[in-house]
Amino acid sequence: MEGAERVLAIVERLRSAERVTVADLAAETGCSEMTIRRDMDRLAEDGVLRRVRGGAVSLLLRGEATPFALRLREAAEVKRRIAARVGALVADGESVVLDGGTTTLEAARVLASRRLTVVPLDLHSANALSAAPEVTLLVPGGRTSPGTLSFTGHLAEVSLRALRVDTAVLGVCGLSARHGLTAHDLAEVPVKQAALAAAQRVVAVCDGAKLGRTGLGHVCPVTALDVLVTDTAAPAAAVAEIEAAGVVVHRV
Repeated sequence: MEGAERVLAIVERLRSAERVTVADLAAETGCSEMTIRRDMDRLAEDGVLRRVRGGAVSLLLRGEATPFALRLREAAEVKRRIAARVGALVADGESVVLDGGTTTLEAARVLASRRLTVVPLDLHSANALSAAPEVTLLVPGGRTSPGTLSFTGHLAEVSLRALRVDTAVLGVCGLSARHGLTAHDLAEVPVKQAALAAAQRVVAVCDGAKLGRTGLGHVCPVTALDVLVTDTAAPAAAVAEIEAAGVVVHRV
């Protein structure tokens, strides 16, 4: 089992069992106990678990987003493909609001080579764009959330309300035809809504595993989206329902 796949398997076991042992995980993954211990030590640094004698205890709350540092390693190739398609959808000269998140961070890296005006909604994307020679960077400000470094609060919302942009690229915690676009962090909801209101076109981005999931905070109905960029692993039924609502879906 590859390293990224193995780490995800540990996280999924923690979500279901809350406590895991090194011996059990080694047997399940076919890896050595030393390898599992190294994985656990890394996950402890990422805030996913707490090490205990012989294993680990989960620090993940039900319904809580996976820590940002871990999400950076999840479905990395899929996120790069999604980001490349976002780059193809955006024309030079456009103004773009770029939501916080790991998929949008990949999009920031793609857009860094373009002639655009970009409003990043987290410090990760702002940093990725900071040295881009032809990008006009507008940083909205506000309070930053731990880990994700997303801008939240009154300053971020007011900044976005003052803008009218061509495209908003929104990250997704959960998306379905029934529940629309949702987020785990309630503080991010009004910022996403302000970005949506400022844009002439709204592009949602997520890997297929997030279709059908639901986060705590409701951002908008699916009909508020113009485009969804996801991957070919997205459930066909969920994609069909979203397309029936009038959203153009790109599967990469």
